[in-house]
Parts: sequence; C-alpha cells; structure tokens
Amino acid sequence: MYFWVRIMNKKWRVLIFPAGTEIAMEIFQALRYAKEAELYAGTSAPCHAEMLYGEEKYIDDMPFISSADFIERLNDIVSANEIDFIYPAYDAVQLYLMEHEKEIKAKIVSAPPETVAICRSKAKTYEFFAGENFVPRVFRKLDDVESFPVFAKPKVGQGSEGVRLIEGIDPEAQAIADDDSYLLCEYLPGEEYTVDCFTDEKGKLRVASMRSRERIRNGISARSHILPQNDEAQSIAEKINSRLSFCGAWFFQLKRDSHGKYKLLEISARVPGTMGATRHAGINFPLLTLYVLSNMPVELIRNNYGVLDERALASRYKFEPLSYTDVYVDYDDTLIIGGKVNTLLMRFLYQAINDGKRLHLLSRHTGDIHSDMKSHRLSEGMFESIEVMARHEKKSDYIKSGSAIFIDDSFAERKEVLLEKGIPVFDLDMIDGLIDDRSV
Repeated sequence: MYFWVRIMNKKWRVLIFPAGTEIAMEIFQALRYAKEAELYAGTSAPCHAEMLYGEEKYIDDMPFISSADFIERLNDIVSANEIDFIYPAYDAVQLYLMEHEKEIKAKIVSAPPETVAICRSKAKTYEFFAGENFVPRVFRKLDDVESFPVFAKPKVGQGSEGVRLIEGIDPEAQAIADDDSYLLCEYLPGEEYTVDCFTDEKGKLRVASMRSRERIRNGISARSHILPQNDEAQSIAEKINSRLSFCGAWFFQLKRDSHGKYKLLEISARVPGTMGATRHAGINFPLLTLYVLSNMPVELIRNNYGVLDERALASRYKFEPLSYTDVYVDYDDTLIIGGKVNTLLMRFLYQAINDGKRLHLLSRHTGDIHSDMKSHRLSEGMFESIEVMARHEKKSDYIKSGSAIFIDDSFAERKEVLLEKGIPVFDLDMIDGLIDDRSV
C-alpha cells in the first residue's frame, strides 16, 4: 500500500484520466482556476484535452486499461510528474483503478471499491437496495411481466445507453430477455431527474441537489434546471448515503413511475458531466472532493438563484503554423461595436499581453480616440502604439513588424494588409480561433 501525504505548501498535482470525456471536461472546468491544484491530462487516444492543457501537461500516450502493462506505465507517469491524485473520468476506468488501488502510487479520487462495484452494476444496485420503495420492479423473465411495456437495460452501463423498450413478447424481445447482460425493469413513464450529492469526510450527506434532465444526448443531460429542495429525493439520498460509503461527489438518477413516485435508475460514485449546474450555484464538487480525500473539513455556500445548464458542442481551433510577436487591431466596429467593448476580443488581447505580445491600435476614428477610450474604460497603456490615420493612408504602412497578425472588421483593410504584408489577417468571427483555453 502506498501512502500519500498532503504537503500544505505544495499544489496538488491531479491527473484527469481519460481526459477527453464530458466528465473530464467538467472536472477540468471546476479545477482549472483552483490555486490548490495543478492539472494534467491523461489519454490513450487524441482528444479535445489537447486544446485545454499545455504540452507538458497533456500526456497522450497512456495505455488502455486493458493493456497488460497499464499499471506499470501508469506508475511511471505518476512518478515522472509527481502526481498526487488520479481523477477517473469514466465509470469503467474508475472501477479498474479502485480494483488495483493498492498497486497505484497515487490517491484515486473515488469512493471505496465496494461502493464503486455496486454502483457500476444496475443489477447489483437493485439487489443491494431490494425492499426499498424507490427500487423499480425487476422481472426474471418475460413470462413474469404482467403488463407491457417494460424496460430492458444493460446491467452494466451508464445513463440511457443501450436501453430498449419492450412492448410485448416476440422473438426479438425474447432474445433480449434471454441475454444475461440485460435487466428487465418496470416501465417508468414519468420525468427523469438527477440528484447531485456530496458526502463529507465524516460520511455526512451535505448536499442533495435535484435537477431536471430535459434533453439527453449520449446519455448525458444537455439541458438541465436546478430544482427546489425535494423531500422525497432528499429521503432517498439519505437512505443511499446511509448504506453505501461515499467520498465527496456522487449522484443518482430518478424517474417517476405511473403513480408519480420516484424510482431509482442508477447510482454513480463519481462526478457527473452536468454537475456544472450545481457548481454554478456555488458548490464546486470536484474541488471539495479533493478536500475530503485530504481529510480536510469542508464548508459550503450556495447562491439563492436558479441555474439552467444548456450544453452544446463547442469548437476550439489551432492555427498551424502561427507565430507572431505583434498584434495590430482596428478600433471602430472591431474593438468597439455598437458603442460597446468587444469582450471576446479583449479576452484575446489580454491573453496576448500575458504571452508577451506587443499590441498596436490602428484607427480611422474621426473623433478624439483618447477621450473615447477613456469613456469605455480602455487603458491606453495596453498598447505599444496608438495610430489615428487619415482616410487616404494605408494601414499596411503602419505595420512595422514582419511577425504580426492583423484584426479588422473591414474586408478591404484585411485584403490590403494581406497583399502588402503577407501576414495573417482576422475578421471578428475568427477571434474565437485565437483564444487559447490553455491560458488563464
């Protein structure tokens, strides 16, 4: 057994693995600004994490857990990077790591292996809580079903992946029922919910925050509202917490039956991909879980407002090759649009300053640009130079660096600079491609 000691004046080094899942993205967002943590991404295949971590912290040659040398190579990575915590971001990985916990040279961010094993299997979960009124009815075979439809769901899995609706006895339904990997459960026609939970270092349930699951994509809630405190869901959470041993964040899912009662779909002993809804109410589950594993007391605060979490596919871009020392940017309709500061562009400009780039403002502003900048609370100190040009002058004449990029809303201006200087030029709709999520 390897022992882990918290060094109070040292950041936790946290390896998130696998780093490309939606769960991993939530953990990253929750911990990226935490002063206590330094994040590393681990992946066995190229993934979106490449866009979020610096090269030295993006480890893309990790073996799959099915590899014979996985533990050996994992320990090599842990030692080389002085990793304190491994944050599993996929159910199967969490179970595997906990099964081999004593062989791994870092602390696994997880509930105990017995809890993980029960939660990983719906069959084991329902058997463990048999007799509780929140457990759905389970049928051994199709002949036991009194009325259809019924659900057939994989015994091992997560979310709604692989779930089938059986509306009667036919050869296809019989084949599913005879498949030992499936479980036959009562049909639950009502709304579906997730309850985000947090258990502290003393085993006390501190949070049971219920949210809707209004739109599901790949088993993950893509639209979710935090709901008011619900006594029935709270009671179920307390019952589950009293019988299973949790450590920090976990969650369970409920669905209403034909009588409007909540029935358990599944329990998971990890951070859910949409726990960000509760995080934006003020409770950072991934960070608090690290506190719990470090035997540190936790305090919770929660804002008194509703939260809607609406998820969509997000794109990140990398321009290769793109190397520059100077940024030349237009003012009217670029930095200032409709009398307001372009906040996305400002984010990039401050990113550029952090990276040591020099900023230059080029403008054909007809008024007093210095007064206008002051009215918008823009600091002139951001810029190495501020040039106000006459209408007949060319912006390319003011671009002195050959290692530069140019940002302007005007096609004519961009075309002129590109032809004269041969440097990359960017319209406003391209700015998001310049944003580097690996920066602060």
